[in-house]
Amino acid sequence: MAASISLFYVMKEQTPQLWPGGPVYRAAGFPISTDSVLLSAFARLQGAPRCADLGCGAGLLLVLLGSRCPAARLTGVELNADAAEVARQNLAANGHSAHILTGDLRQHRALLPAGGFDLVIANPPYYPVASGAAAADSARAAARSERTCTLQQLCAAAAWLCRTGGAFCLVHKPERLSELCVCMTQAGLEPKRLRFVCSRAGAAPSLILMEGRRGAKPGLTVQPPLVLARDDGKETDELRSIYHR
Repeated sequence: MAASISLFYVMKEQTPQLWPGGPVYRAAGFPISTDSVLLSAFARLQGAPRCADLGCGAGLLLVLLGSRCPAARLTGVELNADAAEVARQNLAANGHSAHILTGDLRQHRALLPAGGFDLVIANPPYYPVASGAAAADSARAAARSERTCTLQQLCAAAAWLCRTGGAFCLVHKPERLSELCVCMTQAGLEPKRLRFVCSRAGAAPSLILMEGRRGAKPGLTVQPPLVLARDDGKETDELRSIYHR
C-alpha cells in the first residue's frame, strides 16, 4: 500500500473537495496523507469538543474533525507561518472560525491555557534528528524529523493542554511504541487505546494509532488491526468508509 493515498476529489478552481460534497482543502505543500486521514477517524468526538492540533500544517486534521463535528471548537498550532496562514484559509473556506496560532510547541505554556481542551491530536515527525536521510528543504525536514519538537516535548505539550480526562490522539511508527508509552506516562497521559495499521491481513504494522488520557487509571485496550487492503489488493470496506468512497 502506498505511503500516501490521495482522497477522491472534485476540482473546483484551485481548491479540491476531499470527497464529493465534502469539505475543501488546499494542500499548499502539505499533501493529504493516509496517516492524517486514519488519525482523524480514530479520534473520538463527543458533544462539542474543544480540539487542538499540534503541528497542524495546512489544517487537514482540523478540516476533517470539523466535518465530523461542526460544533467543535478548533485550534491549531503551527511553527511555519506560511502553513499556518494556509490553515486559516482552509478552515475559513469550510465555515470554521478556528484559532490558528503561529508558535513553537516547546513554548506551549505561553501559547495556550492549561487544561483547555477535550481532545488534542497530532501527526508528528516520526524520526529522531540523527536517523535517516535529511529532507531537501527545511519544511520537509521539520515534518519528517524531530528537529523542532521531540516526542517527549510533544507529549508534555499535549498533557498541558488536555483537561483531566481529556484525550491525546496521535499516529506514529510501531518501532517507537515503547518510547511513546514512556513519554506519555511521564507526562501524565495514560495510554488507553491502541490500534495497529497493516497494509494487509497478517502483515507487520506500518503505523500505530494511540490514545492517551490525562489523569486516567492504567489499562490499555488493543483494538483489532486496521487493515488497508484485501488479499486481492482492493481496499477494505473500512478504509473505503473512512475515505467516503
